[in-house]
Amino acid sequence: MDDKDKIAEAVDAYLRRTGYASIDLRCALFDMDGVLFDSMPRHAASWVRVMADNGIEFTEEDAYMNEGRTGASTIRMAMERCGRQMASDEEIKRIYAGKCDLFNAMGETRTIAGADKLAQAMRSMGLALSIVTGSAQQSLLQRIETAYPGLFDLDKIVTALDVRHGKPDPEPYIMGQKKMGASPWQTLVVENAPLGVEAANASGAFTVAINTGPLDGKVLIDRGADLLFGTMDEFRAALPELTRLTKTK
Repeated sequence: MDDKDKIAEAVDAYLRRTGYASIDLRCALFDMDGVLFDSMPRHAASWVRVMADNGIEFTEEDAYMNEGRTGASTIRMAMERCGRQMASDEEIKRIYAGKCDLFNAMGETRTIAGADKLAQAMRSMGLALSIVTGSAQQSLLQRIETAYPGLFDLDKIVTALDVRHGKPDPEPYIMGQKKMGASPWQTLVVENAPLGVEAANASGAFTVAINTGPLDGKVLIDRGADLLFGTMDEFRAALPELTRLTKTK
């Protein structure tokens, strides 16, 4: 199946699933880690290290499968799974601070190849752009304007500090839509993580997964991605067709 047929099928399936009469894209919400920054290998390594230092079993696969959770939720989930007594808020803050220190010590994180051109293409099509992330990693948040100058509405970003329930709960993407003044059928989400895809799907947004990590792409489809691409450039090449179809549906 070529991209044209794949996109047409995805749009039809989305409209049947949601019951919306049409898609009228006005904005795009990007995840940050693994979408804008190639940060997940470092996140995974720092999570594994800090969890081991605190006697908690946690693998790199766990990190990728749970990408998108807030730091506190990740720690609680891992401790509960290991049968450990739930940590206090202060202990959770200490563990997460340790994780951030390890991450920051690894140096500056590069951007994901092609993400800048994708964002530029979307802006040229008239879409407003912002970010919805389960992270509170200040070292990356502070780099957004430097790495992607003028592309994202920084006053409308949603982070782990803004929500009560992180991904896979739809709250972050619902909040992102509200900040952008957009309805679900006017929102395109760009994700890379299973929990992020699940959250975006549940918010009603049209969800595109870019498989930038080691997981099988089927995981992302199974969690509700409307479209799956292997790279940012592949998605950028398909954007005109997606835009054409959503304007005519």
